[in-house]
Amino acid sequence: MKILVADDHAVLRKGLRQILAEEFPDAQIGEAATTPETLELISRQRWDVLVLDIFMPGRSGLEVLHAVRTQMPDLPVLVLSTAPEEQMAVRVLKAGASGYLNKQAAPEKLVQALRKILAGGKYISEVLAERLAVEITRPDRPGPDVLSDREFTVLRLIVGGRSIKEIAGELSVSVKTVSTYHTRIWEKLGVHSDVELVHYAVAHGLTGE
Repeated sequence: MKILVADDHAVLRKGLRQILAEEFPDAQIGEAATTPETLELISRQRWDVLVLDIFMPGRSGLEVLHAVRTQMPDLPVLVLSTAPEEQMAVRVLKAGASGYLNKQAAPEKLVQALRKILAGGKYISEVLAERLAVEITRPDRPGPDVLSDREFTVLRLIVGGRSIKEIAGELSVSVKTVSTYHTRIWEKLGVHSDVELVHYAVAHGLTGE
C-alpha cells in the first residue's frame, strides 16, 4: 500500500508518518510539502490514499481535490485541517474528499478514518454527524458553504490580512477578478465591510491555519 501525506508542516508530516508506519508497517509513505509537489506526485505515481492538509500555502487544497477527482477519481482523500469540522467537512466532501479529520484528533481516529475510506466508505466524526442532523432543521444565517471554492479561498486570504493585489499574485489571477470574488463574498454572506467579514470568519472558525 502507498500513502501520500501532503502537509506544509514538517513536524506534522513526521508525526503522521510515525503513526501510519506503526499501524501499516508494510506501507510505503510519501511526502509532499506544497500543492504543486502534491499534484506532481499524484500525476506520476499511483497511490492508495492521500492524506491532505486543506490549507497549504499557494493554491488551495480544494484545487488538489478537484485535480484528484479529474485525474484519479478512484483515489480516496482524507482531508486534515485545524478548521472546525462543521465548517469544512461538508465542503470537502462535496468537493470529492472521502473523509475529514481535525488535526487535533487522537491518533487512533486517524487510523479509524483511513481504514474506513480505504474500505470504500466516508468518514466524519460522530459528533459532526449529530450536529449536521440538528442543522438540517434549524435555519440560520448563510454558512460558508454558499461560497464557491475559489471564493472561499479568497475569503481565507482576506481575513488573513492579504491585500487584493497580493491575493491576485498568489492565485495567478487579475486584481479585477479578485475584486469580483470579493464583492460576491460580501453579497453571499450578507456582510457590508471587511470588518464584518472578519467577524463572520471568526464566528465560523475560519481563521485557523
